[in-house]
Amino acid sequence: MRNFDKKGLMNQRHVLTGVVAAGLMMLPGAFGSSSALAQQKTERNTLSYGELIQKADKGEIKKVELDQVEQTARVYLAGQKPDTPPLQVRLLNQNPELINKLKEKNVDFGEVSSAGNRAAVGLLINLMWILPLVALMLLFLRRSANASNQAMSFGKSRARFQMEAKTGVKFDDVAGVQEAKEELQEVVTFLKQPEKFTAVGAKIPKGVLLVGPPGTGKTLLAKAIAGEAGVPFFSMSGSEFVEMFVGVGASRVRDLFKKAKDNAPCLIFIDEIDAVGRQRGAGIGGGNDEREQTLNQLLTEMDGFEGNTGIIIIAATNRPDVLDSALLRPGRFDRQVIVDVPDLKGRQDILTVHAQNKKIDPTVSLEAIARRTPGFTGADLANLLNEAAILTARRRKEAVTDLEIDNAIDRVVAGMEGTALVDSKNKRLIAYHEVGHALVGTLVKGHDPVQKVTLIPRGQALGLTWFTPNEEQGLISRSQILARIAAALGGRAAEEIVFGKAEVTTGAGNDLQQVTNMARQMVTKFGMSDLGPVSLENQNNEVFLGRDWMNKSEYSEEIAAKIDATVREIINRSYVQAKELLQENRLILERVVDLLIEQETIDGDVFRTIVADYSKLQVTNEQVAVPY
Repeated sequence: MRNFDKKGLMNQRHVLTGVVAAGLMMLPGAFGSSSALAQQKTERNTLSYGELIQKADKGEIKKVELDQVEQTARVYLAGQKPDTPPLQVRLLNQNPELINKLKEKNVDFGEVSSAGNRAAVGLLINLMWILPLVALMLLFLRRSANASNQAMSFGKSRARFQMEAKTGVKFDDVAGVQEAKEELQEVVTFLKQPEKFTAVGAKIPKGVLLVGPPGTGKTLLAKAIAGEAGVPFFSMSGSEFVEMFVGVGASRVRDLFKKAKDNAPCLIFIDEIDAVGRQRGAGIGGGNDEREQTLNQLLTEMDGFEGNTGIIIIAATNRPDVLDSALLRPGRFDRQVIVDVPDLKGRQDILTVHAQNKKIDPTVSLEAIARRTPGFTGADLANLLNEAAILTARRRKEAVTDLEIDNAIDRVVAGMEGTALVDSKNKRLIAYHEVGHALVGTLVKGHDPVQKVTLIPRGQALGLTWFTPNEEQGLISRSQILARIAAALGGRAAEEIVFGKAEVTTGAGNDLQQVTNMARQMVTKFGMSDLGPVSLENQNNEVFLGRDWMNKSEYSEEIAAKIDATVREIINRSYVQAKELLQENRLILERVVDLLIEQETIDGDVFRTIVADYSKLQVTNEQVAVPY
């Protein structure tokens, strides 16, 4: 952790002063070394004093320049080229003989001074060393000043502020959550026309909590409110309040509401509020817990001794079960708007919005896509169309077709397509497994229809069987759950019937997990067993949420044994049912497996046609065999 006090800043300045002094002390040595290098370079083209006298006596000298400061002479010989450098001669303290000889031979000579050049070179060398040191010193001082300013502004709010929120999102851009839109449109009306409500004594709600699974459009709705209201807008995440220093979060909450009061009426949007709004008393830190202090300050600012007029807080979370009860009471978050997974019409509206900027083939039905994607959120549907557009560009097509949509759904749900299996025993075994799922799901009453069966690997699955419901299922009956358990066990049942118990594989591992979970929920949650209509397990068993420190069993060991026995009985009974259906329709099983190995993918309509044709043929044969 950094120390931002004045003593540390003075220590840094003393260190910088020492660095500058050391650099200045090095300058003479550097200058001397540069002079020595220059001298070594000039000695390559020099004359001795005696040689100069001799050449002057012979008349070989054209011009001489005398430098009394350096005590050197630059000698130009007669007949040398213009670009040839002069010869350097070291002079004596007194040179009367040389001067007389030059006068005698009528040689052009004169005095020159290099003192100015030497001073300029020395100044340049000094600047070359001093400027980097000064720049380094300024850099250290600037960082120290920034650190000090950061320490002073540590408790300031980091919320993004817009005087008029230009999010680019309106309510028309949000689809699939019609009920939530109607609730939030009233908030916009409160901000634009408050007199319409105050005239009848209505008060502006202080807080709106958006609750829903991830990807359902909570943040998008907040952007739409900001874009529609046209009032000052603050936005930040719940995690931006909390720091490692105690008291910073509470300080930021105070600073945020102070700014909001100065710009009222305004909106404050806090995304993922569960980061600071979790139940108090859940941790070991006690009253000094930083998150709890931040939450206490937020509770006080929302509805404390001093009220906040004209400030509406919009918060979003996908974990409402962990929020503190004081945060959810009326007067703080007056409204809780559920933003749930869209229904069929909502999915179709969302697809319509996201398809506006994409080239979709006219033959593509958005309604059919909506029917094939139950449980998809708005983010999932946007990702689906984007994946389809990417596949279209990769295949160099002009528009998105049903094939790209189908592949994109498989890509989003199951993962990336793998390498096709080669013809082998392993491929035939996987075919029996998948056809077992599809055949039992088709023959048992109450199951969803088959959408397709494929042997093309995707993700971790070597084969897949898709079921698509015909309608939205808000509630599921006991017969439907049992049908799903039987269909999930159809793969293992087909392996045992065809290859025997000794040859069953691990391919049903995930199926058995799902089956066990469904059967246990029937017994302990839904009351669909001989134990009666009782709920035997608490569905909210999180630890460290201010409730129980350990998960306690809510029933005796005798009841636990009955639960295990009942779950096993449900699974075994469904497994026997799946085996009986497959044995009675072994001819259909073999026919569909051969076709699946040949084509690798069978559409649901084709599969149901084959099953219907063979079922009629089987009934006809049985009628012929009956004697009259």
